[in-house]
Formats: sequence, C-alpha cells, structure tokens
Amino acid sequence: MALKFPIFMDSQSTTPVDPRVVEAMIPYFTEKFGHPASRNHPFGWEAEGAVDKAREQLAALIGARDPKELVFTSGGTESINLAIKGVAEMYREKGTHIVTTVIEQRAGLDVCKRLERQGYTVTYVPVQADGLVDVEEIRKAITDKTILISVMFANNEVGTIQDIAAIGTLAKEKGIIFHTDATQAVGKVPLNVEAMGIDLLSCTAHLIYGPKGVGALYVRRKAPRVRIAPMMDGGGHERGMRSGTLPVPLIVGFGKAAEICRAEMEQEGARLKTLRDRLQDTILSNVDEAFLNGHPERRLPHNLNISFAYVEGESVLMGLNKESALSSGSACTSATLEPSYVISALGASAELAHSSIRFSLHRFTTQEEVDYVAAKTIEVIKRLRDMSPLYELAKEGVDLKSIQWKAE
Repeated sequence: MALKFPIFMDSQSTTPVDPRVVEAMIPYFTEKFGHPASRNHPFGWEAEGAVDKAREQLAALIGARDPKELVFTSGGTESINLAIKGVAEMYREKGTHIVTTVIEQRAGLDVCKRLERQGYTVTYVPVQADGLVDVEEIRKAITDKTILISVMFANNEVGTIQDIAAIGTLAKEKGIIFHTDATQAVGKVPLNVEAMGIDLLSCTAHLIYGPKGVGALYVRRKAPRVRIAPMMDGGGHERGMRSGTLPVPLIVGFGKAAEICRAEMEQEGARLKTLRDRLQDTILSNVDEAFLNGHPERRLPHNLNISFAYVEGESVLMGLNKESALSSGSACTSATLEPSYVISALGASAELAHSSIRFSLHRFTTQEEVDYVAAKTIEVIKRLRDMSPLYELAKEGVDLKSIQWKAE
C-alpha cells in the first residue's frame, strides 16, 4: 500500500475521528435535532435518550457504577477546571490545601496557580527520573488542611502511567477527595474508578477517536458523595454542575467512541505497543546518544519520547514535518520555545529537554508508516549532527562541560 503523506504521529494531541463515530453522529445534526432538556415532546425525548445512552457507554468504559455520575463538558480542560476549582470552592471551609505533581498538564497546573493567588496552598510533588511519583511523597505532602489530591493518570508527553490505585487507597485512608486527569488514559489502558478509588476523573472525546468539543467529568455519588461548585450558572443542566445546552451530536459521538474503545482496547493496545517498540528499537539501535524518556514499561502503549543529544528538537521537527507530524512537547505548550517542563522534571539537562521528540501512534497507524518515520528520523538526526561542532567534540572525547567559552 502506498504511503499517504504527511504521516500523523501526534495522536497525544488529538486523534482522527473514527468513521463509525461519524456515522453515529450524523442523524443528530439533521433528523434528530431535539434539545435534550425539552421533556414535553418526542424530539426532546429522543435527544435525551441519546445522551443517556452515551452516559452508559462512557460509564461502562471507566467502570462507573451509575451513568448519572458523568457530567458532560466542552473537553478535558473544562473538566479539569471544574474538578479542581469545583472542589476548592465547595470545600473551602474544610481546608485550602491541594496536592498535585510537577508534571500535570497545563490545565491542571494553571488552575492550581490561580488558586494560589486566591489564598490556597498547593504542594507540587516531584517525580522520579522515570516519571513516576512516589506515593510516599504524596503522603508526606498531606496536611490537616488538604482537601484534594490531583494526579494525572498517564502523562501527555512521556506516557508514564502512575500507580493510581495506590494513590486512591491513600486518599481514602486520609478522607481526601482524589481527582485524576485521565484524558490520555481513557480508552487506551484499562481503568476502573471504583477499583482504583477515584472520586473525580477528567476525560475528553477527541483523544479516543471522537469529536473535538466534548469531554466529561466523572463525579462520585457514593462512598463518598463528592460535591463540586459549578463554574457556569444557568439552567441547572447536568444536575446543576454544568449549565448549558448539551451538544447532542458530539455526545453521541463520544459515547460511540467509548463503546468502540471498550470493545477493541486490548487488541488495539497490543498492536500499537508492537509498532511502538519497533519504532523505538529501530531508532535507538541506529542513533547513539539517544535517550528514552519516561518509564520503559509503565507507559501508554502508543507513546514514545526520545531525547537526541547535540540537536535541537525544533530542528528535528523542521527536518521531518513536510512528511510527518510529530511533536516536541504537549500541544498545550508547543507555542513556546521553552524546554519541556516534563522532561526537565525527570532530571534531564536543559539541552536534552530541548531535544525531546514525542512520537504517538494511533488506531490507523501502519507498519509501513512506522518504518518510514524511523528511517527518516535517523537520517535527519545524522544530518544535523554532521553539522554540529559540539557532537564532533564529544565524539573526540572532549568534556563539553569543561570548556571555557570565550565571552565577546
């Protein structure tokens, strides 16, 4: 089969919508266009039924006991905002301390920074060199004022999967609400909110082959019942937690995408892991001074993040981007030229953090595409290094850190 360019390997930023999802959505744009809150005629009943079905499909994917525990939002960013701000406001009289990690995505970190300006205290727990957070470090960070622990399920750059069940157990032991940003994990790896002790879970459709513009927040109803303050006031939709007209076609698509993931996740994950490992092995066996970022095993099956010493990540992307779509960091921060804060948090130097490239495969990635991108990456890295005096000096055994550069 002939390759189609550009090759998309940036699926941790978004995914193509599955044709089966599009097919499920189309009738709700034209024939079945009712408002789900219109409960006095068949158009509204039909729309409400479609939304209820989507809740059931998503609840089944994440192991929620009650579909009503799913609150639909505009996406992962809103879900994270609603979870963290909603708990902070609702439980302020109980405490004003939040525990999170240094490698959360910007939606979580920026919310925490805003809350700090409003008088809350936030502890940012560091991670180990493999991207894993030590659960005991979270335990040490807890105080009698802690009302929320927020830890992402899987990292959006290096793919490291945290020990969410252990953190959930700790949260229950301490009587603290536990939120996880699972936007990268839902539909990709098995998870169960009941078994893992998760009280709040943020997710989004566009990372599981669904449409952009819709996400969800799981809010536990029992043991314990979690309450959150709404961020938007209006008609009291979504049990008062998120007012606004529900985008029925998008929600239908989200539900269908969740249903497909539940049915195909195990087989799909195994296939993508095989392709990912092929890509990784090809690159690392042909390029020296290349370093895998994140945990070698506890990571998403479709994620690969490598730092290439003595080259700039942006230069690598420029050499690749006519034929392939990759990323040098998360989509949330790719507009900046700062080194990846996630890679830096793993203990890498600024130079290595600047040289990281994220490859993320998806449902429709082929072996031919993997082999092409691997070969092209090797070619680009070698060409850039041929032009690098630093690489030449390093190969000659010169300790670059010992060089005294002449000031102008």
